[in-house]
Amino acid sequence: MRIVFMGTPDFSVPVLQALVDAGHDVVAAYSQPPRRAGRGKALTPSPVQARAETLGVAVRTPVSLRDAEAQAEFAAFGADVAVVAAYGLILPRAVLDAPRLGCLNVHASLLPRWRGAAPIQRAILAGDAETGVCIMQMEAGLDTGSVLLREAIAIDVKTAGELTDELSAMGARLMVAALADLETYPPAVQPDEGVTYAAKIDKAEARLDFSRRAVEVERQIRGFNPPGAWFEIAGERIRILAAEPMSSPDAATMGTVLDDQLTIACSEGALRPTLLQRAGRGVMTSAELLRGFPIPAGTVLQ
Repeated sequence: MRIVFMGTPDFSVPVLQALVDAGHDVVAAYSQPPRRAGRGKALTPSPVQARAETLGVAVRTPVSLRDAEAQAEFAAFGADVAVVAAYGLILPRAVLDAPRLGCLNVHASLLPRWRGAAPIQRAILAGDAETGVCIMQMEAGLDTGSVLLREAIAIDVKTAGELTDELSAMGARLMVAALADLETYPPAVQPDEGVTYAAKIDKAEARLDFSRRAVEVERQIRGFNPPGAWFEIAGERIRILAAEPMSSPDAATMGTVLDDQLTIACSEGALRPTLLQRAGRGVMTSAELLRGFPIPAGTVLQ
């Protein structure tokens, strides 16, 4: 098929690559504009733009698709279908209707649960047992379109990063399967029951909240890895990248360090970090951290 691809982050890259590997004619890749990143704040292309350029695919990075000129340029590609994977911009009706077969989206949840911007993180934070991928026919509503294909996966104790990689590969495989024979997968309207919304992640949510139950704090750690949920001590942020929730026989102030293993009291139970990271340092175990940065029992973390 003649395809326009639309995506931005790392999640999207395997989908683009799979379309090319399957022999489709990807005539353009749309991505959000380069952002300033790194210590030098240099303009850095998105992962999709970088991969598209290595594949020899034409790249477009409009700030918006709402003006007539951008819509006319999109329509001029004469695509059979647009494939969308975490693009990050709203598609106006003129864009949705331009491809002959419309726009198909790779959405990383089991719709109608977790419509919206951050389905992977929200599924972990909520304690869901499973998540998955839906291949969805896009319409004007927020992730409300009919579903062609879906597949589930257990969350277990996976981090957001690990789930992102697995769901990206799954989405790439399912999208290639759907495009191979669209007639095999009649669209199924989403049910009205079970709708939830995955709000965009606020950076402040990555600050660990020890007033929650230990199992909820552990989900917070997995849900924000990467880049890592954090606490603050002596003016320094320390990220916890992995931890174990455990019972605590002691009634201690929430956020109190209980022992020499950095076990931290929560509203219910306690949390024992296993992997941490100081600013500008590598990942280390609790024992390695404490050798160079003592945090004695009785310290209350913020």
